[in-house]
Amino acid sequence: MKKLKVGDLVKIIQGKDKGRTGKIEKIFPKTDTVLIPGINIYKKHVKKTAAVDKKGGIYEIPRPIAFSKVSLICPKCKKVARVGFGIHKDKSGRQRKVRICRKCKKRID
Repeated sequence: MKKLKVGDLVKIIQGKDKGRTGKIEKIFPKTDTVLIPGINIYKKHVKKTAAVDKKGGIYEIPRPIAFSKVSLICPKCKKVARVGFGIHKDKSGRQRKVRICRKCKKRID
């Protein structure tokens, strides 16, 4: 189980976009990176192609950013916090592993 999931609100703690926030759109587990729209924007120069009728130009694309450069914003206490794991019993009595905010000790899921 990863500490971050799609839809989590995160804050950038390192790099050129330090201090900005955004929601996770996609996670790449093999490279431990996340894609956040509007964050880590780079320009890509694209050549015009006649076969596909694709327009050329300079496009702005978001690039993935490493897990280590983002920090989760807890939905309960609205603060940047580390993520921990704990065991929680659901209604049927089964034990589940859940994510926990290290500051307010509340369940994140």
